[in-house]
Amino acid sequence: MSHESLRIGVDLGGTKIEAAALEPSGEVAARRRIATPEDYEATLRALAALVREIELETERRATVGVGTPGAISPRTGLIKNSNNTCLNGHPLDRDLARLLERPVRVENDANCFALSEAVDGAGAGAAVVFGVILGTGVGGGLVVDGKVIAGRNKVAGEWGHTPLPWMRPDEFPGWPCYCGHDGCVETFLSGPGLARDYFARSGRELDGAQIAALADRGDATALEALAAYQERLARSLAGLVNVVDPDAIVLGGGVSNIDRLYDGLEKLVEQRAFTDALDTKIVRNMHGDSSGVRGAAWLWGAGKD
Repeated sequence: MSHESLRIGVDLGGTKIEAAALEPSGEVAARRRIATPEDYEATLRALAALVREIELETERRATVGVGTPGAISPRTGLIKNSNNTCLNGHPLDRDLARLLERPVRVENDANCFALSEAVDGAGAGAAVVFGVILGTGVGGGLVVDGKVIAGRNKVAGEWGHTPLPWMRPDEFPGWPCYCGHDGCVETFLSGPGLARDYFARSGRELDGAQIAALADRGDATALEALAAYQERLARSLAGLVNVVDPDAIVLGGGVSNIDRLYDGLEKLVEQRAFTDALDTKIVRNMHGDSSGVRGAAWLWGAGKD
């Protein structure tokens, strides 16, 4: 089996596992997708089998990176905070490395998204990239000079669990968040947060895509809900700019697919950020659902070894 610079990335989700092998150019050499098993040992076996199948197909041995919800605790070396709960409390990187007989790098899935977009996506060429996830939850990742910055406590990028900035009286104290606090950014900017705000205005239960479709047809209530969402997003991104001051912010997740959110967004952020002129580009992701596997692959570096 050849030892060319092939990198396998694995996106370990709650319902599916996707694996892809990337050439140094970023071209996909092989791809596999399976349903996620329900227990830890079966998940380990499935991960190892995916890697072996791809290596047989490509006839090359590869480095392996895995993106997963949660993170490896720096204190215990075990997975923590994963909504794929069977992973919690286990040394995923060490167990998989034992099965594959090589080192394995494991990183938070939002960090993998950010890395993918920083290496060869919408943030390519930027030194400091903050990747934003606006989906069922709100997460993020920070990449500096092509390297993930996970932080001392492995929580760098968790802006979804900071308070909504410049909260108005009618927003205070905010909705309760599963993390135990009230008024987190996630409760306002997640897909369910958008749906909840629209329901409060209309009494109708719709998801983000349905609200966006109504807005495109000129529905006043949908337009109001999306305008409120965009303004809250701008406040939250201004807070990121004030702390991190990235070169680029790349938006991902289902809510990021709503086109009208980008109209005038940078100007709104500029009005809140502590600067006379905003030079941070705020853009939609390039790789979409493929960012997870691509970022996991790039945990071993982009280009030739």
